[in-house]
Amino acid sequence: MTEPRAIEGEVSARGQRVVIVAARFNDFIVSSLVKGAAAAWLEHGGAAADLAIIRVPGAFELPLAARKLGASGRYDAVVALGCVIRGDTPHFEYVAGECARGLQQASLETGVPVAFGVLTVDTVDQALERAATNAGNKGGEAMETALEMASLLKLL
Repeated sequence: MTEPRAIEGEVSARGQRVVIVAARFNDFIVSSLVKGAAAAWLEHGGAAADLAIIRVPGAFELPLAARKLGASGRYDAVVALGCVIRGDTPHFEYVAGECARGLQQASLETGVPVAFGVLTVDTVDQALERAATNAGNKGGEAMETALEMASLLKLL
């Protein structure tokens, strides 16, 4: 019996058109995520001049920008980066939940992968850990996901 053929994308920036959309709110965290995503882009063969970074006010605004970018036809993938830190009010649930739902909807509506690099954490320490400039930077992981999904969709 022969093995089934596996179809997988590759994590490569070569020939890919990717854009980062990043929230300015909690920029002391998000800027590290952007650096991690940009480093992953370069590490996987992308050129700095080919990577666009769009800034929006906060995580709640990410889905609209991601949808517009995905629908533009200019990009193979969108990397959405932000940070929502739980506070003493229900605001966290509204922003985090709607951001996640909106980014998923943007991806489904446009057919363009939108990688979810939005930290949803309880504390600043948790956010700093996930945005560390060494291994484990969630911005870099989101870029790798975007690259792999863009590559896979070209094969499907």
